[in-house]
Amino acid sequence: MYRYQIEGGFPIKGTLAASGNKNAALPCIAATLLTDEKVILRNIPEIEDVQVMLDIVTQLGAEVVKLGPNDYAIRTANIVRSDIPSAEAKKIRASVLFAGPLLARTGKALMPPPGGDIIGRRRIDTHILALTELGVRVDLDGQFRFSTNKLVGAEIFLDETSVTATENALMAAVLAEGRTVVENAASEPHIQDLCTMLNSMGAKISGIGSNILVIDGVKKLSGTDFAIGPDFMEIGSFIGLAAVTRGELTITGVKPKDLRMSRLSFAKLGIRWEIEGSNLHMEPGQALKVNCDLGGIIPKIDDAPWPGFPPDLTSIVTVVATQVEGTIIVYEKMFESRMFFVDKLIAMGAKIILCDPHRAVVSGPARLHGSDLVSPDVRAGMAMVIAALCAEGGSTIHNVYQIERGYEHLSERLQSLGAHVVREEE
Repeated sequence: MYRYQIEGGFPIKGTLAASGNKNAALPCIAATLLTDEKVILRNIPEIEDVQVMLDIVTQLGAEVVKLGPNDYAIRTANIVRSDIPSAEAKKIRASVLFAGPLLARTGKALMPPPGGDIIGRRRIDTHILALTELGVRVDLDGQFRFSTNKLVGAEIFLDETSVTATENALMAAVLAEGRTVVENAASEPHIQDLCTMLNSMGAKISGIGSNILVIDGVKKLSGTDFAIGPDFMEIGSFIGLAAVTRGELTITGVKPKDLRMSRLSFAKLGIRWEIEGSNLHMEPGQALKVNCDLGGIIPKIDDAPWPGFPPDLTSIVTVVATQVEGTIIVYEKMFESRMFFVDKLIAMGAKIILCDPHRAVVSGPARLHGSDLVSPDVRAGMAMVIAALCAEGGSTIHNVYQIERGYEHLSERLQSLGAHVVREEE
């Protein structure tokens, strides 16, 4: 296990290349099981969650070859087992994404309950709803036993806009007989990446980017060479870091369309950036001040399904708001435990009232001081890193495994920007 030793109070400065989107890489790795031909995936982030997914496909029978930094060739000529290894499944929420591909290739899948961040209740019900509509039987005996004689297209209305349930439905439907229509589907950039990859393999998916996806089943998929898009959650995290340290930052390889709601939400905190082509630039020393709603009303930043503000950035904007003049409400609607990390910020000197599990009132600016912290999950952990880098004095952050599950080579990249961060063994 590792920890970060951080000395705060130093503005970051420099240029950073955006990593590949973690939440696109994971389903795209699972989707390589849908063909017996070679699939090349590029711009895959070097993070722990990716390694766990690669370990799982290898144990299922895939041959995985690393072609170079961030590029992999994966071929599953034959699937040798249809059960997900328990040890790996417990490490990662995305292990559930193997249900769709395994059912499409073998007609069965056995998996323990998936792991992942402890941020509140995370239902599997929507996955089961979608898969049963496609002709899948589900038995629950401490594990999920999925089986089918034949996948058949259907009209599916999801009971929530679940990202991973949409992805499972897609991966099962592309090889199903007939047409599938998925309504109330999630439409995040990582869903769009998965759809584009599947189409490049010969799938027939339309409605990409909307909440109604139409999939015409095909008999076989081929290999492909596909590059994952940039991680807009990582980009938002570094934007927040640059703002609170009063630093100057350029991020290369961004997709401006992915950042439209983030731009509107960060603007409520007085944060601005310019984009030229695929390069994003933030000027140093921005005047961070809450922009009130009309009539001087306290504004709020609230998450929502895409294209709303990403839930994974609510932890980031909460810590950023502690350094902004004025008061704002942060409203995290989706997970009832995600906001509980704010007690650590309060102990550092933040002025936050946690109204209930979903809403926090943040007033600033507050002088934060260094502290001893433990990362509870990926995004809250990154929020703690940001808090430590703008705090007075030194901080220690334990359990950084949780942070590094979602941020590629984080300590080295922060050091390249001038941040005083040391990664060391516990």
